[in-house]
Formats: sequence, C-alpha cells, structure tokens
Amino acid sequence: QVQLVESGGGSVQAGGSLRLSCAASEITTRRYCMAWFRQAPGKERKRVATIYTPGGTTTYIDSVKGRFTISQDTAKNTLYLQMNTLRPEDTAMYYCAYAWVHEDGCQDISFYEYNSWGQGTQVTVSS
Repeated sequence: QVQLVESGGGSVQAGGSLRLSCAASEITTRRYCMAWFRQAPGKERKRVATIYTPGGTTTYIDSVKGRFTISQDTAKNTLYLQMNTLRPEDTAMYYCAYAWVHEDGCQDISFYEYNSWGQGTQVTVSS
C-alpha cells in the first residue's frame, strides 16, 4: 500500500497563499490518480483536484478553478497543491489520496476507489 504524508498547511489571511505537499512511498503502478480532498468540520470529505498518471491530466472543482493548481514531481514521488487567493470557505483539513486505476483519467474515479490516504494537514483562512 502506498504511504502518504502531507505537509504545508497553516493559517493565512484571506487572499493569501499556501502550498501543500504530499510525499508518497514508491508507486509502481503505471496508471494512477492522485487527488487532494478536503473536509470542513461537520461536512463530508470532498474531492478538490486530481491528477492522472501518465500524462498529467488535471481536474478541479469549480470553486477552486483559477486559484488552485495540482502538480506532481514523479521523480520525487511528491504531489503538490498550490493554493492562491485563499478564501475563508477554503478552511478545512486537506488530505491527499492515491488510487490505482484502469481508466484513462480520474474524473470517474469514486471516493471509494482511493485506497491510500494521508493523515491530513489543516488549512485555516481568516477573513
């Protein structure tokens, strides 16, 4: 099983930026999805962004398009989430996740197919 460790969370004011990192143990599968999810208190965990390997195709939820960028350094087995123009509603625990897939993308991968999760990193945005 892939081990994941997030870092980079913190507290910022609205309009600020943070970059989250997720260090993964060795990934040996040819096709996989990496994703960032977030969960606010009392709410369901929600997918924020995904990136597909091979090829690097990305997806985002509408509320973060143009503000967040998901990327990865496959040589370092590290996933990133650059978050700009942060808003108070972005406040949540952020988790990275991994899924081994047969599909040619991540858009149809369900929550339950992500079988490796990190411990989470807290992001707090104040107004």
